[in-house]
Amino acid sequence: MDLLAHLYHAHIGELNRRVAEICLRENISGLVIHSGQPHRQFLDDLNYPFKVNPQFKAWLPILDNPNCWIIANGQDKPRLVFYRPVDFWHKVNDLPDAFWTEHFEIELLTKADHIAEYLPKEITQWAYVGEHLDVADVLGFTSRNPDAVMNYLHFHRADKTEYELECMRRANQIAVKGHLAAKNAFYNGASEFEIQQRYLLEIGQGENEVPYGNIVALNQNAAILHYTALEHINPAQRLSFLIDAGASYHGYAADITRTYAFEKNRFCELIDALNKVQLAIIDTMKPGVKYTDLHIATHEHIGQLLIDFGLANGTVEQLVAQGITRAFFPHGLGHMLGLQVHDMGGYAHDERGTNVAAPDDHPFLRCTRVLAANQVLTIEPGIYIIDTLLEQLSATAKLAINWQTVAELRPFGGIRIEDNVIVHHNRVENMTREFGLVD
Repeated sequence: MDLLAHLYHAHIGELNRRVAEICLRENISGLVIHSGQPHRQFLDDLNYPFKVNPQFKAWLPILDNPNCWIIANGQDKPRLVFYRPVDFWHKVNDLPDAFWTEHFEIELLTKADHIAEYLPKEITQWAYVGEHLDVADVLGFTSRNPDAVMNYLHFHRADKTEYELECMRRANQIAVKGHLAAKNAFYNGASEFEIQQRYLLEIGQGENEVPYGNIVALNQNAAILHYTALEHINPAQRLSFLIDAGASYHGYAADITRTYAFEKNRFCELIDALNKVQLAIIDTMKPGVKYTDLHIATHEHIGQLLIDFGLANGTVEQLVAQGITRAFFPHGLGHMLGLQVHDMGGYAHDERGTNVAAPDDHPFLRCTRVLAANQVLTIEPGIYIIDTLLEQLSATAKLAINWQTVAELRPFGGIRIEDNVIVHHNRVENMTREFGLVD
């Protein structure tokens, strides 16, 4: 924790610098950042699991306490209004006492609807940053999530501080432990549900603490890109296993995927080949490279794999042009990673929010940025047998498909291999592999 405390000092300094700059530029007094409020389930007296505003947790690792507020102008020591009600129904959060507390003036709020007493007097000169615009309206904010402020904050989310990079390393370290446990559970005969429980037990996080709903898919379920059903009963034959699962550390996410074959076979060889493609793409990452170019290069690699493994016939150029590679690899190469799994700012060209859309032929690509040092991204190529996409191919393209090989691989579902990498000035740091998840 001493390292985090040391790095956090510079982190909070950078956040204050950003606030000071955008407030000066937009002629506002400061930002009031709301952690959020609970959402009540319809026709019930229970709330949905609370998810904190990512712009709030950028400042400090308070992840589970609604009705908290940060008041920052970039010049003065930021204030934290910490919600701590008198309550005998629920556990009340402890008073803050951590490596970050010395950097805030902390005030305690016992009743959420009394927050107006803690806010700046000239509230119309301050900007509200948060989800609950109705609350902001009642409190008198006239500037609520202003575009210029949000675009600026989102753009700079890509530039991680050393504190943020260390948090993401630790998130990867935790997730890798879970992945190794899940791999062993698969080979020992566990069901999807049992693998999920083994993963969560190993990382010590519950389903509401991990950054997204884990994908734990056996056999053909691996071809469902966002599969979350978690079957309790094992399939009659164990063929393959895809796990897309992450972990959190101080609000920062890891997002890792691996695919395994139960036996040594052609599908296992395809996994190995895609693994080599993924590493080759990572090797080309450096500042100044367009992420879109990495994605397009991946399609060329996928085209070659389709030829090598007898899934399609023709040249790489033909398979890409006819949309055949998109049918086997329909999603984007990856995305920015940080406070959110799909971190904001992936399409931002500049601080003003100029949008660089994904190419028309690749609409699901989540990042079009030019790579720069201190960015963190996922690299996750895949190959799947998805019948609905193959059926949509043109008649000419269908002639290039080797349907017998497709039929042989269909029961295995698909393959995805995903690492979390940091772009440095002179190298790429593959956090996932460096913590031991090498295949």
